[in-house]
Order: sequence, then structure tokens, then C-alpha cells
Amino acid sequence: MTTVDQWRGVAAEDAEVVTGKLTGVLRARSRRLAAELLRPHRRALIVLGLVIAANQVAVLAGPYLVKYGIDSGIPPLAKGGSGNALPLTLAVVGVSVAAIVQAMTFNSFQVRTGRIGQDILYDLRTRVFDHTQRLSLSFHERYTSGRVISRLTSDMDAINDLFEEGIQALIIAAISAVTCGIAMVILDPVLGTIAVLSFPVVLLLTRWFRGQAEKAYRATRESVAMVIVHFTESLGGIRAVQAFRRQPRNQAIFDDLDDRYREANAWTMRLGAVYAPGLKLLGHVTTALVLLVGAERVLQHQTEVGVVAALFLYLRRFYDPMQDLAQFYNVLQAAAASVEKLSGVLEEEPAVPEPPHGDWPRTTVPGDGSSIHGEIRLERVRFAYRVDLPAVLGADEAVDLKIPAGQTLALVGETGAGKSTIARLIARFYDPTEGRVLLDGIDLRSLADRDLRRAVTTVTQESFLFSGTVAENIAFGRPAASRHDIESAAAAIGADEFIVSLPDGYDTDVRKRGGRLSAGQRQLVSFARAFLADPRVLILDEATSSLDLPSERLVQRALRTLLADRTAVIIAHRLSTVEIADRVIVVSDGRIVEDGDPAELVGWGGHYHDLQQAWLDSLV
Repeated sequence: MTTVDQWRGVAAEDAEVVTGKLTGVLRARSRRLAAELLRPHRRALIVLGLVIAANQVAVLAGPYLVKYGIDSGIPPLAKGGSGNALPLTLAVVGVSVAAIVQAMTFNSFQVRTGRIGQDILYDLRTRVFDHTQRLSLSFHERYTSGRVISRLTSDMDAINDLFEEGIQALIIAAISAVTCGIAMVILDPVLGTIAVLSFPVVLLLTRWFRGQAEKAYRATRESVAMVIVHFTESLGGIRAVQAFRRQPRNQAIFDDLDDRYREANAWTMRLGAVYAPGLKLLGHVTTALVLLVGAERVLQHQTEVGVVAALFLYLRRFYDPMQDLAQFYNVLQAAAASVEKLSGVLEEEPAVPEPPHGDWPRTTVPGDGSSIHGEIRLERVRFAYRVDLPAVLGADEAVDLKIPAGQTLALVGETGAGKSTIARLIARFYDPTEGRVLLDGIDLRSLADRDLRRAVTTVTQESFLFSGTVAENIAFGRPAASRHDIESAAAAIGADEFIVSLPDGYDTDVRKRGGRLSAGQRQLVSFARAFLADPRVLILDEATSSLDLPSERLVQRALRTLLADRTAVIIAHRLSTVEIADRVIVVSDGRIVEDGDPAELVGWGGHYHDLQQAWLDSLV
């Protein structure tokens, strides 16, 4: 029975990133990815830097102009003189101009960071989607759907939040800490020194908060990753959940994961409740001390009132952004962790890599007289799905197999014997651990993927259909196909009869995963899709398992005609499908144990005879 700890294992890769086990490799990956994403925006970043500089000049000018107006304009009035309104006027005008410049540069800063951020996110989303599509089947089999979804949703949202909310607070706080400190020391070394004496305490408090917030944040991300995985997979398998009354157990697991997520968030809030008030207390104490000492120095004519007022304003400009860090530090952590996870996906190498240069210049678009013949050979092949697992093919002895061009070969055997593994190797969803798989004498590892996919097409048991019309799904492998070609392909395999009876015929929307069609109808559409692609090698992996007997016979009749001039590999437990094969191979424990004509193998009284007899007995 599934336990919460097992669900924790499902999110192990995310947990490695979000529980503090970040290695130098991961950090280097994220820095490299960030540099690549920022490189096209170097000019925009330079302009952004100038905008920030102008903004800080305006920010620093305000308190200094206040100091100038007070010290130059007010003292004469206090002594009973006629006063000099010019300094006050200049100060008021200067503060107004500084405020306008500050507002304009801040607006420009937000607009520019937003534009750069959205361009970066667009580039990143495009990269991730494109790279994920090109990754090998082994990656998608071990990478859960919930984690794939979170890469393009929650991780992208975390980076977007940084550009929308966090980066402004982080930049302003960092620059203010330096510029305000320098300005205060220059204005009055004594009062400035008193003011900056609190900075080490602020840094220590910030360092403590950063360390604790990082742990709390990573606990939060680990918890939400497990919540997403459990939620996604529970709903993805909702039929099985309801059929086996799994709801109470799934709810118990979810409640525990949700409780962990709640506690992690509460931890984060408690830290913020310490950090922000702590900074505010330090700010008030420092301000009070500066005012106290400043008043004494003013009374002793060691400084001026305007200097004290300016220091007070500079302190406000230092502490206010620092208090915002408590709110936005988690945004930074979320973005950093997201970049690390996305960089991990982008640096994932395909287990079935594309060759630098395809060795097959003869390959052309299907149906135009391509010189591909379709001969398949397996030479001394062994295969294991992982290096730490035993071989599922060729464990005792390497597999050798030759399928002449144009031959229809049936692979039969018990479940787990290695039939689908052979088909996956022929389709190059995997590469053999040892040996070679050749198409027309050329190693599949030397063929460009576009050429291989034109030559070899697989129809699986899932018969996956995409949202869209029936015609669009049939044309999936040849988007430029004409309507006549689409309808001809459907007619050839006998799918046109049910298609024309649909509400909008070939323009009927099949809905999500083809939910508007029955399992048998979806399979027929997938057959039409494969036939329209017109490959030289067609692999049918349990492709008739969803068909009822009348539909299966209809498909078999179509297959006899449509497979006549192409190489076909058929995998089936229903041995009625094997009747159209020219040759049968029986696979057992990862090795070929029988090879011959179907009628001859029945007469041998061996494995194939036993399989056929068992199938016949199951029909009684």
C-alpha cells in the first residue's frame, strides 16, 4: 500500500533541489542558464542600470535638498531677520524635481524589468518545451507528469513573481544600504557613524533570516511538490481510484501532505514576523539615538538642524526597503530554486542522442519514391533499461535478428518476454546496451531523427488522440496532407464508416484524449494516422487490443493490403492478429526461442503451439 514516505520518494528529484542538498553542479547550472537568458538583453540591462543610477541620485538628492533648505533658509528667519527665501525656494523646487525624476525613473524601471522579464520567460518556456519534446522516452517514463507540469507552471510563475515583485525590493534595498550609509557619513561623520553602527546588526539579523528562510522555503517547496504530484496522479488515475474505492486512502495521504505544506508555510510566516519587526525596532532605536545625539550636537553648534533632518530621512530610506526583504526573500528563493530545476531539465541529455550528421542522404518525404527499403537487423543486441538492472534482452546470449524488407513479422510470447523491448529498439526509443540495430544496413544511431521517424512509425496500445478534429488527428504525421489523402487513409483501414456518422464527420472534435470516441474508434483513427504517414517500417505494439472482433477483422483485411509493400512488426497477445504475418518469432526470457512460418510453428508442438492453444482455450 502506498505510504506518505513513498510519495516523498516520488518527488525525490525535486526534493534534492528544495531540501538544501544543492551541489555546486546545480548552482553552476543555474548560473550558466541565467547568463544565457540575460545575454540577449545586455543593452537593455545597461540602460536599466542607468535608470537605476538616475533613480538613486534623485532619492539621495531629496534629503540633501531638505538639509540645504533648512540650514540656508530657516536660520535667518529664526533670528528675526528678513530671511532669505531663495534657498527655501530652490530647496522646494529641487525636492519637487527630484520627486518627479524619482517617479519617472521608477516607472521606467518597472516597465523595463517587466519587458525584460517577460522576454526571458518567453525564451525559457520555449526552450523547456522544445527540449522536453526532444528528450528520450526513458526521461518521460521516469519523470512524473506532475513534475513536468510544474516546470512550465509553478516554476515559471515563481520567476515571473521575481520580476513583478521581488527584484525591485532587492535592488533598492541593496543600493540603499550602500548609498545611504555613505551619504550619512559624508554629511556628518559622527552622526553618520552612529547610524551605520546598526548596519552590522542588520546584516547579522538578515543573515540569520536568510539561512532560516531558505530552510523554511525549501521545506515549503518540497511539500508543495509532493502535493502537486499526488494531486495530479490521483486525478490522472481517477477511474482506478473510484473503481477500487481508493478515495479514503488517497485523501489520508493528501491530508498529511497538505498538513506538511501548511506547517512549512507557518514556519515561513513566523520567521517574517521576527525579521520585519526586528528591523523596525533597530530602525526606531537608531533613529532615536541619532536624534538624541544630533540634538545635543546642534545645541553645542557642532552640526546643523538640516543635517539631522537629512540623516533622519536617509535612515528611513535605508530601513524601509530592508523591511520589505522579509516579504520578498521567499520570492527570490522560489525563483532561484525554479531556475535550478529548469536548468536541470535543460541540461538533461537525451538517452537517444541525435547524431551530428545523418548518414542517410537518400531519405525523402514519404510517398514520393523514397529509396528506403526497410530491412531491419539486430546484431548481437543486449539491452537493460538501467545499468543497475539485469538485461531484459540478451541476458543469456545476444539477440540476432534479420527482417527482410517487405516482410510482416509477428513477435509473440508471454508478458515481459521482451517483445515490446525489441519493438522499442527498432523504433529507436532506446539504444541497445550492446550491439547494433540497423535499417537498410545503417546503424540507427547514425540516422537523423527526422529521417528515422519518416521511415519507422509505431502504433501503440494507447492510441493517443489530441484535442482537435478527426481529420487533424489522422493528419498528425503529415500535416500538409490533403483532405482526399486523409479520407483515403481512413477508408483504407475501414474507419470512414464510423467517421461519417459523427455529428460533423471528419471535422468532429474528438475532445481531450479522444474522449468523444470509443476505444476501438480511437484505435482505428490511430491506424489511419500511421497509414497516412506511409512509413517503410510499421510497428504495431498491441495495437489491436482495444478492438472488438468485427473491427479487428476489418483492420486485418486492411492490413493485408496496406502492409504488402512495407516491413511490419506486429506484437500481439491475440494470436488472431498473427494470422496476417509472413513469419513468427517467439520470445521468451529475452531471447528468441522459435522462428518460422505460423503454420509450421503450430506443427512443432513448441512454445507457439502452447501459446495458440492457451489463446483458443480462453475463447471458450
